Amino acid sequence: MNKPLRIALTKGRLEKDTIGLFEKIGFDCTAVREKGRKLILPVDGGRIEVVLAKANDVITYVEHGVCDMGVVGKDTIMEMQGKFFELADLGFGRCKFALAAKKGEKFYGGYGVKTIATKYPNITRNHFESKGMDVEIVKIEGSVELAPLLELSDGIVDIVETGTTLKENGLEVIEDICPISARLIVNMVSMKLRQQEIEELVELIDKNLKKD
Repeated sequence: MNKPLRIALTKGRLEKDTIGLFEKIGFDCTAVREKGRKLILPVDGGRIEVVLAKANDVITYVEHGVCDMGVVGKDTIMEMQGKFFELADLGFGRCKFALAAKKGEKFYGGYGVKTIATKYPNITRNHFESKGMDVEIVKIEGSVELAPLLELSDGIVDIVETGTTLKENGLEVIEDICPISARLIVNMVSMKLRQQEIEELVELIDKNLKKD
């Protein structure tokens, strides 16, 4: 099969880290490094084609089979779910989901239903359901830290890297929910039709991840 193996990458940091990994493997990624405004680019002499997309779209493209594989954060996978195989934890883009609230407040005190602001309603709902807790969820698109400060919510569920933004806004982590990192996903049909190519690439990725 001469068609290039098409991989959707999440634009930004995960894109840079994946290209760094490809270069470590020995792939020529010049076209991606000098991409300008192009969104579909050849790698390794055109054997691989990289598609640059937003995180949610990476999953959509892989699920619908227009891309064979994708690199996306575990946060997006958990929030969107979908039908595909998760093949590898790439180890970069590490952070965590956490529940945070105003410093010094007892989040789990009292009997009323708590209100949680988040960009990730599904993850939030699943977390509190696992505790047998009813919560009201408010979806926020921008800075979720504002919600407790404006008294819109009792707490927030968000991605935390260093915790600096929380501290600067008078919030603190109440509990960690789960760790996050970049994952390699693959379309179910591609896995059958292009199994050998995909397995060879995953093997190269694994070897080079272990070198770190």
